[in-house]
Amino acid sequence: MNKELLKLMEKNAKLSVCDLAALLGKDENEVSSAITELEEKNIIAGYHTVINWDNADADVCKAVITVHATPERDSGYDHIASLIANYPEVDSLYLISGSTEFLLIINGSTMKEVANFVAHKLAPIDGVHSTETMFILKEYKLSGEIMNRKSSSTERLIVTP
Repeated sequence: MNKELLKLMEKNAKLSVCDLAALLGKDENEVSSAITELEEKNIIAGYHTVINWDNADADVCKAVITVHATPERDSGYDHIASLIANYPEVDSLYLISGSTEFLLIINGSTMKEVANFVAHKLAPIDGVHSTETMFILKEYKLSGEIMNRKSSSTERLIVTP
């Protein structure tokens, strides 16, 4: 049941326990207990709302930052990651494969605020060698949601032989 429950909640965290129980064909108490257990195990790590900031009349500046770093002898990349993750500007942090070690998603109010974060907080961390900042100019799809859907019909490209 947990996998099905997680998939339903991932798609719509607003579903009530009653609705989840009906969709899963389970008892409400059983579903409620399962959710509590998943939260305690940090499998359900939070509940979030997808916001289309372009339509919210708010100043938001997002950036993707790659970070080149050297692993530490005893902790590998975990210590550096914990330092970076504790900054409130950091929305998401990933250890990745490829030509860089970390990928960050940063939230700020302005480009200058993001630049100051990089210059004064991120770059001085021991083990960080270089960063590359790419500002997000427009979001088309976020967490599976299309941001500026014009109509309910899906437009398809014409296929020609």
